[in-house]
Amino acid sequence: MMTFLLFLAAASLIALSPGPGIFYVAARTLAGGRGEGLASSIGTAIGGLFHVGAGAVGASALVMASAEAFTMLKLAGALYLVWLGIKTVREGRFDMPVSAAGVGSARAFREGIVVEALNPKTAAFFLAFLPQFVDPASGAVWAQFLGLGLISVTLNTAVDLAVVVAAARARSIALGRPSLLRRLRTGAGLLIAGLGVGLLFARRPA
Repeated sequence: MMTFLLFLAAASLIALSPGPGIFYVAARTLAGGRGEGLASSIGTAIGGLFHVGAGAVGASALVMASAEAFTMLKLAGALYLVWLGIKTVREGRFDMPVSAAGVGSARAFREGIVVEALNPKTAAFFLAFLPQFVDPASGAVWAQFLGLGLISVTLNTAVDLAVVVAAARARSIALGRPSLLRRLRTGAGLLIAGLGVGLLFARRPA
Protein backbone atom coordinates (compact mmCIF):
# COMPACT_ATOMS: atom_id res chain seq x y z
CA MET A 1 0.00 0.00 0.00
CA MET A 2 2.83 2.39 0.88
CA THR A 3 4.48 1.77 -2.51
CA PHE A 4 1.25 2.63 -4.29
CA LEU A 5 0.81 5.83 -2.29
CA LEU A 6 4.36 6.85 -3.15
CA PHE A 7 3.63 6.14 -6.81
CA LEU A 8 0.43 8.20 -6.66
CA ALA A 9 2.24 11.14 -5.08
CA ALA A 10 5.10 11.00 -7.58
CA ALA A 11 2.81 10.57 -10.58
CA SER A 12 0.67 13.51 -9.44
CA LEU A 13 3.70 15.78 -9.11
CA ILE A 14 4.93 14.75 -12.54
CA ALA A 15 1.49 15.35 -14.06
CA LEU A 16 1.42 18.86 -12.58
CA SER A 17 4.89 19.69 -13.88
CA PRO A 18 4.80 21.67 -17.15
CA GLY A 19 5.90 19.47 -20.01
CA PRO A 20 5.50 18.99 -23.77
CA GLY A 21 2.02 17.47 -23.40
CA ILE A 22 0.71 20.46 -21.47
CA PHE A 23 2.26 22.92 -23.90
CA TYR A 24 0.86 21.02 -26.88
CA VAL A 25 -2.76 20.96 -25.71
CA ALA A 26 -2.50 24.60 -24.62
CA ALA A 27 -1.21 25.58 -28.05
CA ARG A 28 -3.91 23.58 -29.80
CA THR A 29 -6.58 25.22 -27.64
CA LEU A 30 -5.26 28.72 -28.32
CA ALA A 31 -5.19 27.98 -32.04
CA GLY A 32 -8.57 26.28 -32.42
CA GLY A 33 -10.62 26.64 -29.26
CA ARG A 34 -11.83 24.47 -26.41
CA GLY A 35 -13.27 21.72 -28.61
CA GLU A 36 -9.95 21.14 -30.33
CA GLY A 37 -8.10 21.31 -27.04
CA LEU A 38 -10.33 18.68 -25.46
CA ALA A 39 -10.04 16.47 -28.53
CA SER A 40 -6.26 16.83 -28.49
CA SER A 41 -6.15 15.90 -24.81
CA ILE A 42 -8.12 12.72 -25.42
CA GLY A 43 -5.93 11.96 -28.42
CA THR A 44 -2.68 12.38 -26.48
CA ALA A 45 -4.15 10.18 -23.73
CA ILE A 46 -4.72 7.39 -26.25
CA GLY A 47 -1.21 7.94 -27.58
CA GLY A 48 0.08 7.63 -24.02
CA LEU A 49 -1.85 4.40 -23.56
CA PHE A 50 -0.16 3.11 -26.71
CA HIS A 51 3.20 3.54 -24.98
CA VAL A 52 1.89 1.95 -21.78
CA GLY A 53 0.74 -1.09 -23.71
CA ALA A 54 4.00 -1.25 -25.66
CA GLY A 55 5.94 -1.02 -22.41
CA ALA A 56 3.87 -3.74 -20.77
CA VAL A 57 4.63 -6.23 -23.54
CA GLY A 58 8.28 -5.21 -23.88
CA ALA A 59 8.06 -3.47 -27.26
CA SER A 60 9.17 -0.09 -25.90
CA ALA A 61 12.25 -1.66 -24.32
CA LEU A 62 13.23 -3.01 -27.73
CA VAL A 63 12.90 0.45 -29.28
CA MET A 64 14.95 2.04 -26.51
CA ALA A 65 17.61 -0.63 -26.94
CA SER A 66 18.00 0.13 -30.66
CA ALA A 67 19.67 3.42 -31.57
CA GLU A 68 18.25 3.18 -35.09
CA ALA A 69 14.67 2.54 -33.98
CA PHE A 70 14.83 5.33 -31.40
CA THR A 71 16.19 7.79 -33.95
CA MET A 72 13.56 6.89 -36.55
CA LEU A 73 10.72 7.33 -34.04
CA LYS A 74 12.24 10.59 -32.80
CA LEU A 75 12.61 12.02 -36.30
CA ALA A 76 9.08 11.02 -37.30
CA GLY A 77 7.62 12.65 -34.19
CA ALA A 78 9.73 15.79 -34.50
CA LEU A 79 8.98 16.32 -38.19
CA TYR A 80 5.27 15.78 -37.58
CA LEU A 81 5.23 18.42 -34.83
CA VAL A 82 7.18 20.91 -36.94
CA TRP A 83 4.80 20.32 -39.85
CA LEU A 84 1.76 20.87 -37.60
CA GLY A 85 3.35 24.02 -36.19
CA ILE A 86 4.09 25.50 -39.61
CA LYS A 87 0.53 24.78 -40.74
CA THR A 88 -0.86 26.48 -37.64
CA VAL A 89 1.34 29.54 -38.19
CA ARG A 90 0.26 29.81 -41.82
CA GLU A 91 -3.41 29.48 -40.92
CA GLY A 92 -2.99 32.12 -38.20
CA ARG A 93 -1.98 34.73 -40.77
CA PHE A 94 -5.37 34.78 -42.44
CA ASP A 95 -8.49 36.59 -41.30
CA MET A 96 -10.86 33.70 -40.78
CA PRO A 97 -14.20 33.82 -39.01
CA VAL A 98 -14.13 32.26 -35.56
CA SER A 99 -16.38 29.43 -36.69
CA ALA A 100 -13.84 28.46 -39.32
CA ALA A 101 -10.78 28.71 -37.12
CA GLY A 102 -8.75 25.65 -36.29
CA VAL A 103 -8.64 22.21 -37.82
CA GLY A 104 -11.73 20.65 -36.25
CA SER A 105 -12.10 18.34 -33.27
CA ALA A 106 -11.87 15.09 -35.25
CA ARG A 107 -8.59 16.07 -36.84
CA ALA A 108 -7.24 17.46 -33.55
CA PHE A 109 -8.07 14.13 -31.92
CA ARG A 110 -6.20 12.16 -34.59
CA GLU A 111 -3.24 14.50 -34.48
CA GLY A 112 -3.08 14.19 -30.70
CA ILE A 113 -2.82 10.41 -30.98
CA VAL A 114 -0.05 10.61 -33.58
CA VAL A 115 1.91 13.30 -31.72
CA GLU A 116 2.05 11.26 -28.52
CA ALA A 117 2.48 7.87 -30.16
CA LEU A 118 5.52 9.15 -32.11
CA ASN A 119 7.16 10.62 -29.01
CA PRO A 120 9.98 8.31 -27.82
CA LYS A 121 10.41 10.48 -24.72
CA THR A 122 7.03 9.22 -23.50
CA ALA A 123 8.12 5.62 -23.95
CA ALA A 124 11.40 6.34 -22.17
CA PHE A 125 9.55 8.00 -19.29
CA PHE A 126 7.27 5.05 -18.66
CA LEU A 127 10.16 2.60 -18.87
CA ALA A 128 12.18 4.62 -16.36
CA PHE A 129 9.39 5.58 -13.97
CA LEU A 130 6.90 2.74 -13.66
CA PRO A 131 9.29 -0.18 -12.93
CA GLN A 132 10.32 1.54 -9.69
CA PHE A 133 6.87 0.74 -8.30
CA VAL A 134 6.46 -2.76 -9.74
CA ASP A 135 6.90 -5.67 -7.31
CA PRO A 136 7.40 -9.07 -9.00
CA ALA A 137 6.24 -10.74 -5.80
CA SER A 138 2.83 -9.06 -6.10
CA GLY A 139 1.82 -10.63 -9.41
CA ALA A 140 2.41 -10.38 -13.13
CA VAL A 141 4.82 -7.57 -13.91
CA TRP A 142 3.09 -6.66 -17.16
CA ALA A 143 -0.28 -6.29 -15.40
CA GLN A 144 1.21 -4.04 -12.73
CA PHE A 145 2.96 -1.96 -15.41
CA LEU A 146 -0.30 -1.62 -17.31
CA GLY A 147 -2.30 -0.63 -14.22
CA LEU A 148 0.21 1.97 -13.07
CA GLY A 149 0.45 3.30 -16.60
CA LEU A 150 -3.31 3.74 -16.82
CA ILE A 151 -3.29 5.73 -13.59
CA SER A 152 -0.40 7.89 -14.78
CA VAL A 153 -2.08 8.65 -18.10
CA THR A 154 -5.33 9.50 -16.30
CA LEU A 155 -3.55 11.98 -14.02
CA ASN A 156 -1.75 13.56 -16.97
CA THR A 157 -5.00 13.88 -18.90
CA ALA A 158 -6.80 15.47 -15.95
CA VAL A 159 -4.14 18.17 -15.80
CA ASP A 160 -4.27 18.62 -19.58
CA LEU A 161 -8.02 19.17 -19.40
CA ALA A 162 -7.56 21.83 -16.74
CA VAL A 163 -5.00 23.53 -18.98
CA VAL A 164 -7.46 23.42 -21.88
CA VAL A 165 -10.10 25.21 -19.79
CA ALA A 166 -7.61 27.93 -18.81
CA ALA A 167 -6.32 28.36 -22.37
CA ALA A 168 -9.88 28.49 -23.72
CA ARG A 169 -10.67 31.35 -21.34
CA ALA A 170 -7.62 33.24 -22.54
CA ARG A 171 -8.68 32.66 -26.13
CA SER A 172 -12.23 33.85 -25.45
CA ILE A 173 -10.81 37.19 -24.29
CA ALA A 174 -9.02 37.51 -27.62
CA LEU A 175 -12.07 36.71 -29.75
CA GLY A 176 -13.14 40.35 -29.81
CA ARG A 177 -9.67 41.42 -30.94
CA PRO A 178 -8.86 39.77 -34.29
CA SER A 179 -5.25 40.95 -34.35
CA LEU A 180 -4.62 39.46 -30.91
CA LEU A 181 -6.31 36.22 -31.93
CA ARG A 182 -4.06 35.99 -35.00
CA ARG A 183 -1.02 36.49 -32.79
CA LEU A 184 -2.25 33.76 -30.45
CA ARG A 185 -2.65 31.35 -33.36
CA THR A 186 0.79 32.23 -34.69
CA GLY A 187 2.33 31.85 -31.24
CA ALA A 188 0.60 28.51 -30.79
CA GLY A 189 2.02 27.29 -34.10
CA LEU A 190 5.51 28.40 -33.15
CA LEU A 191 5.17 26.60 -29.82
CA ILE A 192 4.09 23.36 -31.52
CA ALA A 193 6.98 23.60 -33.98
CA GLY A 194 9.32 24.37 -31.10
CA LEU A 195 8.27 21.17 -29.38
CA GLY A 196 9.27 19.32 -32.53
CA VAL A 197 12.66 21.01 -32.63
CA GLY A 198 13.18 20.14 -28.99
CA LEU A 199 12.34 16.52 -29.68
CA LEU A 200 15.13 16.40 -32.27
CA PHE A 201 17.63 16.81 -29.43
CA ALA A 202 16.17 14.00 -27.31
CA ARG A 203 18.77 11.39 -26.43
CA ARG A 204 18.25 7.66 -26.08
CA PRO A 205 18.40 6.58 -22.42
CA ALA A 206 21.61 4.81 -21.56
